[in-house]
Amino acid sequence: MSTVGKQLAAGLFFSLCVLIVVSLSFFYLYPLEDWSLLWEVEVMDIPAAGFILLVTILLGLIFGLRSGWLHKKQLHEIEDALLHVEQGRTFTPAESSSAELQHIWKKVDSLGKHLADQARYSQKLANEKAEEQEKRIQEIVSQERNRLARELHDSVSQQLFAASMLMSAITETPSSTRTPQEEKQLKMVEQMIHQSQLEMRALLLHLRPVALKGKDLQEGMKELLVELSQKVPLDIQWKIEDMKLDKGVEDHLFRILQESVSNTLRHAKASSLEVLLIKRESIIIMRVVDDGQGFDVNESKATSSYGLQNMKERAIEIGGTCKIISIPNKGTRLEVKVPVVENVGEEND
Repeated sequence: MSTVGKQLAAGLFFSLCVLIVVSLSFFYLYPLEDWSLLWEVEVMDIPAAGFILLVTILLGLIFGLRSGWLHKKQLHEIEDALLHVEQGRTFTPAESSSAELQHIWKKVDSLGKHLADQARYSQKLANEKAEEQEKRIQEIVSQERNRLARELHDSVSQQLFAASMLMSAITETPSSTRTPQEEKQLKMVEQMIHQSQLEMRALLLHLRPVALKGKDLQEGMKELLVELSQKVPLDIQWKIEDMKLDKGVEDHLFRILQESVSNTLRHAKASSLEVLLIKRESIIIMRVVDDGQGFDVNESKATSSYGLQNMKERAIEIGGTCKIISIPNKGTRLEVKVPVVENVGEEND
């Protein structure tokens, strides 16, 4: 039963109880000699007993309806306040709120401040962790990255290049012994080697965790996407707005972008890629959309994927959320939302 229905029932029950108690008390103190008068005397063409009962019921219903409406209004106010807190926004309670609601507003406001403090603390820890980790292991990571790139380049890339040159020489050399079918097959092998070279360049570029190295997030994203568009046959579009972010937030968003682009190159088989970085109402939104083959996000293989879990964990570390929507043969959309938490010390200054 709804809140209004409960209050109507309670008001009706209360009014009937009051009628019974008042009637018994009145007739006990002033007993009637003839009880038929209750039915013979009429008020507005209604017997007195029926009129009293009708007025009592109407008063109970009016009281219950008003009480239920007030309770429902208060519950809606509380729901709106909790929604504001969940979204990280501030709310202003109505001045006419009752004392009980004013107490609840204080609790909700305290909860909102506590959640904001937690988000601020999480971002601060992420910022400190990113700066410390970058200083402490930057040289080690750089050396390991260069070693892996050198081994791939010196082995697989060189072999692919040699095979490409050899196939070009074979296909360009005229031969009367080769049939048209063999010529077609050689061309196909040459194209496959060329495509493998492109994929290897993309892997060398994106499978390594490259840091921003003194650049801000916008510069790093643009440089990454420009270089990617030059290396792989992919239609890349981007919209990146200028904004000032903490180092920890920038580092995590950049690495989420790297992981997402890497997944697109390796698995999506996409022909286009769109990247968006904007700020709306104190919310940072980063969106990566491709038109690839997509996947079922509910499959166990997808839910346990290291790359997807890593992106979600990075978003949580900076107080944000990571949502992935993918439809087989329709493409994949990744959206990261991070609240902008103002520094309390800077505000006081």
